[in-house]
Amino acid sequence: MAGAKNHDYHILPPSIMPFYTSMAALVMASGGIMYMHDYAGGGWIFLIGFAAVLFGMYSWWAQVIREAHAGDHTPVVQLHFRYGMILFIASEVMFFVGWFWAFFDFSLFPTAMSIVDGQVERAAEGATAVAATWPPKGLEVINAFELPLLNTLILLASGTTVTWAHHALIHNQRGGEKRGLWGALGVGDRDGVLKGLWLTVLLGALFTSIQAYEYMHAPFPFKGINYGAAFFMATGFHGFHVLVGTIFLLVCLIRAYKGDFTPKQHFGFEAAAWYWHFVDVVWLFLFVTVYVWGGWGAPVHGG
Repeated sequence: MAGAKNHDYHILPPSIMPFYTSMAALVMASGGIMYMHDYAGGGWIFLIGFAAVLFGMYSWWAQVIREAHAGDHTPVVQLHFRYGMILFIASEVMFFVGWFWAFFDFSLFPTAMSIVDGQVERAAEGATAVAATWPPKGLEVINAFELPLLNTLILLASGTTVTWAHHALIHNQRGGEKRGLWGALGVGDRDGVLKGLWLTVLLGALFTSIQAYEYMHAPFPFKGINYGAAFFMATGFHGFHVLVGTIFLLVCLIRAYKGDFTPKQHFGFEAAAWYWHFVDVVWLFLFVTVYVWGGWGAPVHGG
């Protein structure tokens, strides 16, 4: 029959969303640049562009969800989605490699400076590299075994809870018995999915709250010293990824209440879980390198 679909691929119909979203991003970027250069109305243009980007993201992903319900996400399409998510996470790995590289470069080849009464004092020109220390002389660092260690345990626990939710989704039986209507329909252990996701979202919010408190009481500034700049950029971008991952999982929680996921079709949840595990692993490297190794030997704030 002419025009009949005889393959497993999803041929997308024409959509305005790619063009709309790119234009919204252009407005947001233009407004941000105008705001940073003190042009009148720059802040408002940025906010309008940001709202347009959010609407574009919502509309585009809602369209993807409708395609999934329509049966367009065949096993072949889902496999390619997974390839795409793997490549995205690989790009994120390289993004963080840049910040780790900067931190190691600053720490292994430090600039001669010292902190006196909270003020940065650089060594005179021609001073020997032997005088340079890392962290800078006189700088107090955050105690790695207080709030950072607590946040490490929180993220490790959240990795456990999201794995619990994932396994509850893909397994239809619990204790050898079907779990009510969800189990009878072959859509997994609903109780475990919801509890696991709720715990993961709450743990993610707790991590963000503790990190915000840590930033407010940090004993060193962002500007003026390489240590502060490298610290806040590396941990701050990770904190942003935690926030994005928490929103990602919150959307999955809402979709789980609506019954959108099945053991055979739940790529959205799987992508969120992969992303969350990536965030966990990055934090472990940050904790060991930035907090423990990076502050080794320096006076501890409040210690």
